[in-house]
Amino acid sequence: MKLVCSKSNLMNGVQIVSKAVPNKTTMSILECILVDSTTGIIKLTANDMELGIETIIDGDILEKGMIALDAKIFLDIVRKLPEGNITIETDSSFKTTITCGKAVFNIMGKSGEDFSYLPVVEREDNIVVSQFTLKEVIRQTIFSISDNDNNRLMTGELFEINGNILRVVSLDGTRISIRKIELREDYAPKKVIVPGKTLNEISKIISGDADKFVSVFFTSKHILFEFDQTIVVSRLIEGEYFRIDQMLSSDYETKVRVNKRELMECIDRATLLVKEGDKKPIILHFTDEIMDLKINSVLGSMNEEIDIDKSGKDLVIGFNPRFLIDALRVIDDEYVEIYMVNPKAPCFIKNQEETYIYLILPVNIANTY
Repeated sequence: MKLVCSKSNLMNGVQIVSKAVPNKTTMSILECILVDSTTGIIKLTANDMELGIETIIDGDILEKGMIALDAKIFLDIVRKLPEGNITIETDSSFKTTITCGKAVFNIMGKSGEDFSYLPVVEREDNIVVSQFTLKEVIRQTIFSISDNDNNRLMTGELFEINGNILRVVSLDGTRISIRKIELREDYAPKKVIVPGKTLNEISKIISGDADKFVSVFFTSKHILFEFDQTIVVSRLIEGEYFRIDQMLSSDYETKVRVNKRELMECIDRATLLVKEGDKKPIILHFTDEIMDLKINSVLGSMNEEIDIDKSGKDLVIGFNPRFLIDALRVIDDEYVEIYMVNPKAPCFIKNQEETYIYLILPVNIANTY
């Protein structure tokens, strides 16, 4: 095999697919990136058997072939080569020469025949969303998944389609994030659970351009995202997702409308007095036109007042301050609405269109207030 491409094209492609290279594996071939030019295009592929990424890069093929190269070494070499055209040449013993300007690297590759190809996903059942929308949906929900593998369902996000509405849900046992978007067309009902790792990596790859689109294809075991010249294939998480609708009561005793930035900055100031790992709650006291925020810790105490619009009963309630900031950070509206029942019932934070709903469980403040 012999091919020539620009450093920028190769670097971009290698960075994209390297997100599917496992950190630890007993199969050395999975630590590689496959460079394949056998079909007349230059295709880079990585696959950890759960997540696979394939991208096409521009370049000239002087001799067709394929080679599997150690991903870390390959990425490091390409990153540190000078700007210009890079030539990759292999021989029958898999010796690979990478040349750019006066720099010449010789490394050993592996047979491309041994590489684990991506699973074939039939491209029939699909939806189309803009890259901007998909990136936003992931940003507004991904922080609510669990990083604990004891319950795999919580490490993924529910993608639920009904007609022209896509609902994306994540939860970790103490909070739930729900984002709804309107699709351009109606689709058949569908529910799948997509691993959080997959969504994290996709959000890093896509540009977020509103004029570029992502086609999302579904099968019973896989999901495929196709955009630009890249495809990402992931296994789905099997199982029945939690019945969240019964948790989404519309009842409330207290409703508060508050400036999002003021509230977020106030909570951020309060956390200056909370040490890493400390679970001190922030206590919110709602009266007719004032929200009083208070925190006490071993480092000191702080309280501050914010103007609000309130309807319903006065209320004192406590929350994990980080959980509040996580939600406020991803809501783009100037004002948010907070719905509460009592100091022990779930609280809802919503944007004005209610396309984003965040449920958070309060913490016990009996001994702190």
